Amino acid sequence: MVIAIVAQISLWIWFLGCTVTYKIGKRLLVEGMGLKSAEFIVLCLYSLGLAAFHCLQPAGKWILFGILTLWFVVQFMCHWFYTIFGASERKLQGYNNCFRDCIRIFPMSGTRLIPDMYHIVLHILILINIILCFI
Repeated sequence: MVIAIVAQISLWIWFLGCTVTYKIGKRLLVEGMGLKSAEFIVLCLYSLGLAAFHCLQPAGKWILFGILTLWFVVQFMCHWFYTIFGASERKLQGYNNCFRDCIRIFPMSGTRLIPDMYHIVLHILILINIILCFI
């Protein structure tokens, strides 16, 4: 249970970066989109899922699982789908321009969409939380 709580808090704090900007020194980790963004709505949904998980057992784990799964599918379709199957030149340019200043583990590609470090960690944290819903 402690591991699940640590993972949940880690994901919440990490994803808060999509609402407020996170920097490491002078390097951009993620640029926040603010309170009037789709990212903030997802953060609120995740917060509600966490509340349900901790207050409405056993149904709460299914609520949180549903939110996390939907969130992961959306993230997959926005990032990894294009990494695996390729992206149009327009999509690739738009993505690379949007995340050009972000910290990267792997360099940008002219032929494949390569997620930045923030999104790679975000997706790993979402998957960890999906798994921990049932442990």
